[in-house]
Amino acid sequence: MLENVTAEHFRALVGSLGVLQLSDGSRLPITISAIEEKPQARLADKQRMPFNVSLDALEPSDFVDGLCTLQIPESAQLEALFVSRVPPLGRDPNLAYYHISFN
Repeated sequence: MLENVTAEHFRALVGSLGVLQLSDGSRLPITISAIEEKPQARLADKQRMPFNVSLDALEPSDFVDGLCTLQIPESAQLEALFVSRVPPLGRDPNLAYYHISFN
């Protein structure tokens, strides 16, 4: 199923609330903050445009990276997503920021 997910699936969800179910089973409330397409990462034999999804945690978290499930109200549940933490870079350092790469 993940191979069929495109940036368009997420574009309408920017600003939406969701829940990231972490690899340890805990749940972290998030906001989908941005979608960034990566045209230079596209392989010639692939139809999907690679893209990144940025997530902002709504509460502090020690989670760094791993396989997660993303639950978004009124949307499909996406399982086995590898989610990676990114530095705050000028944002609130008490919160956590993540990205998901779709290649």
